[in-house]
Amino acid sequence: MVAWPMQIVGVIPARFGSVRFPGKPLTPIGSKPLLQWVLEGARQSSKISKILVATDDARIKDLANSLGAECAMTASDLPTGSDRVWKAIEHETVDVVVNIQGDEPLISGEVLDALVSPFMSDPQLDMATLACSIKPDELQSKNTAKIVTNHLGEAIYFSRFPIPYSRNSYEGQPDACLKHIGIYAYRKDFLKKFCDQSPVSFEKGESLEQLRALYLGARIKVVKVDHQSWGVDTPEDVELVVKKLKEKYGNV
Repeated sequence: MVAWPMQIVGVIPARFGSVRFPGKPLTPIGSKPLLQWVLEGARQSSKISKILVATDDARIKDLANSLGAECAMTASDLPTGSDRVWKAIEHETVDVVVNIQGDEPLISGEVLDALVSPFMSDPQLDMATLACSIKPDELQSKNTAKIVTNHLGEAIYFSRFPIPYSRNSYEGQPDACLKHIGIYAYRKDFLKKFCDQSPVSFEKGESLEQLRALYLGARIKVVKVDHQSWGVDTPEDVELVVKKLKEKYGNV
């Protein structure tokens, strides 16, 4: 990885006790544990100067260390991955921190570089996230978060419902919003502000923590990429993700 003048640190939150999938970071995905896939993808970045694994479990720490990764031990009872990321870099010298989801084995350095690029040209930017084009069936799914942006490509609102609402059609307007990919980059000072703020009502209503950033007045740059997010949320997702990895890399 090439270090830029700006200090950019990537953090992979990797908690052991997932309710839906305990021990997920250690789970074999093809021939490698899930955490290894994420680390290898993140290490392709040319703009991230350091990568940390933030965990609460010695087994995950041992795996990270065996893969040559630095590890930050964090408390088990932290409420979100963002809080785990903050605790990992709280005392680090960091300009921008990237929250690299620990269950995204298809993440690539190219996508992460696109995410952090806006910070290079905009010193006032608080936060950035990723998005891609949305399909009509995804627009209707409450499992898919949507984004509406302004003319600057900054987020106006996120929702699990089809947005913007169409008075003329129950099908919504797929050309008026984007599909959110839940990977974030923050300026360090804004991440602290975000974690210091308790969850707000409409964040809890939508179950989307990025709405807290909008509540705080953050400018969130939305970077559109040609990347579909394939996360491992439950054991049932493993087979599909292995199939996607084989399509990308061949034998896995």
